[in-house]
Amino acid sequence: MFDPRDDARERDGREDGSARVYDPRDRDGHDPRNVLMRDLDLPRGDERELVVDRDRVYELDGEDSLALAAVGAFRVVPEHDLDLPHDNLESLQYQRLVELVDLGDSERGLTLTTEGRDLLDSHSLERDREPSQIFHAGVSRSREIDHDSNLYATFKQEEARLRDEYPDLEIRRVILEQDLKREYQEFLQEPNRGRSDSDGRPGRDENEVRDWAREHDLPYFDDQVHFPDYRIEYELDGRELHQDVELFTPHYRGAHAASGAKAGFRIYVVASRGGGGRSGPRPRGMEEFL
Repeated sequence: MFDPRDDARERDGREDGSARVYDPRDRDGHDPRNVLMRDLDLPRGDERELVVDRDRVYELDGEDSLALAAVGAFRVVPEHDLDLPHDNLESLQYQRLVELVDLGDSERGLTLTTEGRDLLDSHSLERDREPSQIFHAGVSRSREIDHDSNLYATFKQEEARLRDEYPDLEIRRVILEQDLKREYQEFLQEPNRGRSDSDGRPGRDENEVRDWAREHDLPYFDDQVHFPDYRIEYELDGRELHQDVELFTPHYRGAHAASGAKAGFRIYVVASRGGGGRSGPRPRGMEEFL
């Protein structure tokens, strides 16, 4: 089966084991956040519009909508990665759609409130036989906030790389690791549903797990399914494809990094913090970790 990722890997690699860094800024003004708004019926223009959700009314413009989509898709996004005008940030905070979290080194991140996530969910369009973008509120794992807050920066580079390699592709959605794992857990527990004698242990044998991993194009080795930090689903020439991305921060090295490289994920690395503060993620070759 043809997989355009194989061709891209051959062109991307450098002699030092790194990969080419793609600049998400585009000459035609392309904004990578647009693909995350694909399923949202929210304002896209410069003027603020009234948006109703249940018994609440909000005022949003296109910049507000883009920011909410990006933050909701990746759970937590650094303020500087969004480049959000101060007036927009103040408006979203005042309307209780986002809240700020401390990322350290005098940096702040944005995350959706429950009201912000509910607003996106209630204005998501349903497409025939196509799953919609999943949005999240709050920080799920505070101990991993440094890692998770770098994911959006890798997405901007991956989105630019994919568009450069395949101008006709259409990105459908981003799926975070926790959502892939949730689907996996539902698969494991499906035989136990409705059984009063169930002890809660997974009701699948190894062959069934292997088949599930194969059907979802996820690697299975060392007696387990391996999940990327997130998956980009896209369509190219009528084919449904995806790109899996894994991010390593300094404490993720060692065996974890080696297993991620073995899994064949697209790898990004964040260097240790120095005197200059946060260092943005950069793509690396798999060979560095094997």
